Amino acid sequence: MSEPRYTRILLKLSGEALMGDDPFGINRAVIEWTVNEVASVVALGVEVGVVIGGGNIFRGVALGASGMDRATADYVGMLATIMNALALQDVMRHQGLNVRVQSALNVEPVVEPYIRAKAIRYLEEGKVVIFAAGTGNPFFTTDTAAALRGREIEAQVVLKATKVDGVYTADPKTVPSAVRYEKVSFDEAIARHLGVMDATALALCRDQRLPIIVFSISKPGALLRVVMGEPEGTLVHN
Repeated sequence: MSEPRYTRILLKLSGEALMGDDPFGINRAVIEWTVNEVASVVALGVEVGVVIGGGNIFRGVALGASGMDRATADYVGMLATIMNALALQDVMRHQGLNVRVQSALNVEPVVEPYIRAKAIRYLEEGKVVIFAAGTGNPFFTTDTAAALRGREIEAQVVLKATKVDGVYTADPKTVPSAVRYEKVSFDEAIARHLGVMDATALALCRDQRLPIIVFSISKPGALLRVVMGEPEGTLVHN
């Protein structure tokens, strides 16, 4: 087998990706599938950082959050990402992966705080590092956290795992004639509001020359193909 194109990656997983077809929460079969995909690239010696969202849990309390102050709602979302990170860590450990969780919020009895130098050392030791609690600040999405952590750990690429197999000219669920981009520039993605990531995350990746690949995590072997440099998903680049 040829060598991986990328040897250190930042994988962005949405909380919704862990739900499967459930209305909210964590679907055990889906999380095990996701971990198997991650294990396939770890076995090649690829260093993997993960940023996890919290929409699958926060959706379950969304009715109660109606009218909630934005900053408070964002902190609730950050706590949801910690719950997801712990669940992901548990499945990874059961499947034999060496993994650490670092949180941007200080919850030391549960997870260790985010320390950049320690995260990089863990990666160099072959450990998967899960970054929880976003950036630790309200008003910033976990997409922005992925861009930030990706740059901080000197990842070569941010891989955004979604339920669709790339970036389209329109929502393929509602517009059957929508066409998937193989490549698209950051400027075009921002100008056309293509929904790759929020504008802050895209601008940060653009300015730091950190490419993004959007792909479907539910497609067998897609993560491995992306890491090997094979055509898969959509490349967003400078």
